[in-house]
Order: sequence, then structure tokens, then C-alpha cells
Amino acid sequence: MSAASLLQPPFVRPTGRFLLAHPAHLIALGLGSGLSPWAAGTVGTLWAWAAFLALQPWMNELRWGLMLLIGLPLACWACSVTARKLRAADPGCIVIDEILAFWLVLWLLTPTGWGEQMLAFILFRYFDAAKPGPVGWADRLYHGMDPTQTPRGWAKAGWGIMLDDLVAAFCTLLVLALWRSL
Repeated sequence: MSAASLLQPPFVRPTGRFLLAHPAHLIALGLGSGLSPWAAGTVGTLWAWAAFLALQPWMNELRWGLMLLIGLPLACWACSVTARKLRAADPGCIVIDEILAFWLVLWLLTPTGWGEQMLAFILFRYFDAAKPGPVGWADRLYHGMDPTQTPRGWAKAGWGIMLDDLVAAFCTLLVLALWRSL
């Protein structure tokens, strides 16, 4: 343990005041869905699903693609800033990773019915929570570093937070593609 980490206060669950203190916090905490006291990742994924359905009438393939393309670096930045402020490598309250990854799943899956969306939700949550195989590898890839030691560590933190969820999205899409091919 480094001397710097001894001076840092322990992780504290963020509040509404923290959420509104910086635009990065608002983004990283999924407009407040990450403040859920239980299963923040599941709540963030449910929020992503509801937001996707609400936005769908105004979106097309190009708009979803642009939103995700712009959203990924924005989310990495927001995750880095928020994780640094919370002094944690991957705080559970950060849910923009689940939101963007699940939007990617729904975007690539559409058009589809409610049942297949529910199956996508269940699979995505399984891969994200249990972290089997490649998802676990992606999760461990960046968590071995000490982001408090260098500013560059915090830059990597955002990507590290996002990566396992993107791999979980890929695994979800792979299973659904295999299921559709049967």
C-alpha cells in the first residue's frame, strides 16, 4: 500500500449532491440510476432498456451509430473522472458502461420483439455479473494497476471500466446469433 493511498478517504457511496457536482458524475452514474442502493448495474441496464425504447421513435441506424461512437469516448472520460473522485478503480455505482453496452446490444438486435429483448437483458446481466471467460479476462486486464500512482492510470481507468461490459455485449450478441441460427 502506498503512502498516497493511506491519505485517501475510503470509498463512500455517492449521493445526489455528488451526482450533480460535475457533468462527468451525471454521465457516469447514468443520470442517477447508479445511485440505486441495490444492484446498480441491473438498474442501469433497465434504465438503458427504457431509454432505448423511449428514444427509438426518433432514432435510425445512423443516429444510433453516431450516439454510440460519440458516447464511448465521452463515457470513458466520465468514468475516469468519477472513479478518480470516488477513489475506486471500478465503483459499482458507475453504470454508463452498462448503458452504452446494452444500447449496443439492442441496436444490433433490432428489429426484435419483447421476448428476445428480455433474453438479451438476462444474458447481458449474466455475462456482466458472473464474468465468465473473456468477460472476466477483460475485467482483470486493467484492474491490476494502481490508478492513484500516475495520471495515466486514471486515463486507463475509464477504458478498463468500459471494456468488460463491451465484451459482455459481444458475448450476448454471439449467443443470440447462435440461438437465431438454430
